[in-house]
Amino acid sequence: MTSGDLMKAELDGIFAVKLPVKELATSRRWYEKVFDLTTQFEFPDEHGVIRGVAYDCPGLGNSGLALRERPDIAGLSGFDPVLFGVKDKQAVDAWIAHLTALGIEHQLVLATIGWLVIFHDPDGLEIHLYSRERHGKELAGTPGRGRPATGA
Repeated sequence: MTSGDLMKAELDGIFAVKLPVKELATSRRWYEKVFDLTTQFEFPDEHGVIRGVAYDCPGLGNSGLALRERPDIAGLSGFDPVLFGVKDKQAVDAWIAHLTALGIEHQLVLATIGWLVIFHDPDGLEIHLYSRERHGKELAGTPGRGRPATGA
């Protein structure tokens, strides 16, 4: 076999996003309600107690969302380990209406290039919904915003 016969090592999207949670039952209800999730798998421990779930999540294509009961590491309070994409400002407005109807506090921010909806899960994890549509404002480099990389 020659080096020309080797397949290039590359990624093929994201298989799933897995989040640690303090109480699976509480987080499960919340995430299912907010994101309209369909359970694909449950993960019982050695005593048969469900400690994790994996979902099909509308809008993530082939990528899933999973929750694992891990109170020892759950609640990266105020941190946003994943940013979910939404199409445009109209989608942002639809999410704001959805969260308002569910009674979930949220805020709308003009981020570096798009609109950003921020809210928190039951453990304080910050959930970000970032628009792929750009707002057209020049905010790059202002405090709290990104700026184009200059290279190393």
